[in-house]
Amino acid sequence: MHIPDGFLDAKTALATGVLAVAGLGLALRRVRQSFPPQRIPLLGLAAAFIFAAQLLNFPVAGGTSGHLLGGALAAVLLGPAAAVVAMSAVLVLQCLLFSDGGVTALGANLFNMAVVAPVVAWAVFRPLERIAGRGGAVALAAWLSTVIAALVCAGELAWSGRVAWHLVLPAMGGVHALIGLGEALITTLILGAIAAARPELLEATAPAHRRDLIGLGLLVALGLVVLVAPFACPWPDGLERVAARLGFEQHTAQLLKAPLADYAVPGLPWEKLGTVISGVIGTLAVFVAAWAVVRMIGKKAHNV
Repeated sequence: MHIPDGFLDAKTALATGVLAVAGLGLALRRVRQSFPPQRIPLLGLAAAFIFAAQLLNFPVAGGTSGHLLGGALAAVLLGPAAAVVAMSAVLVLQCLLFSDGGVTALGANLFNMAVVAPVVAWAVFRPLERIAGRGGAVALAAWLSTVIAALVCAGELAWSGRVAWHLVLPAMGGVHALIGLGEALITTLILGAIAAARPELLEATAPAHRRDLIGLGLLVALGLVVLVAPFACPWPDGLERVAARLGFEQHTAQLLKAPLADYAVPGLPWEKLGTVISGVIGTLAVFVAAWAVVRMIGKKAHNV
């Protein structure tokens, strides 16, 4: 669902950029005020894991693939504000290091996947947990956050004049309704495993600063990159498939040539090895970036 350069016009890019900055600003203020310092490593781990998991495309239908979005996973694990920060770290580094999502569309991608997805997931999960239990609430929150984010993306494309509303809304909604099933399953399994192995991590004030936890979490994320990412489904994702089917893929552009564009290492002939190296670099970079941002704003709040 990463929108490339060329898909959005100036007004849409500007409007979504303003919304993304506003949403991230509110999230950072909330994190500074109330996020427990002892859980900062968990925020970094969540961001690193989501980055790694997004490399693992799975087949959906009709030659289309999907991957974990992660908004619901981050929201349930961290709360909505910290989830926005974690997802933002992932998306910014994906754009700048790997050209995954366009520079001019960064605001839209942040708004769709880092603001809308986790906020929708939390708004669904929190009240539904009391009625349907954690598992059912997580599944519905994950599915709905994916579909709503896709529909918002579709609205941005239509507002930009790239494709008609009546074509893009059902196309994006339909394919992401299927991708959302994978999102629901993966998110439920991950959070279920955490609940079974380390249930205290799902408590809002539980500490998460032990070195063994940090090491194990990073090891799992890096394991996904090394052992699974090279064998991810190569089919186009939901947005790419819709763009090809509806005839606006020719607007795709790339204004910034990132150092590891398309998760490849320049000059390295082995594509799978390049994916592994890029994934390892990205996973560690996201972990450090998310942790550093939250520590920095926490120190500023303490000094004030």
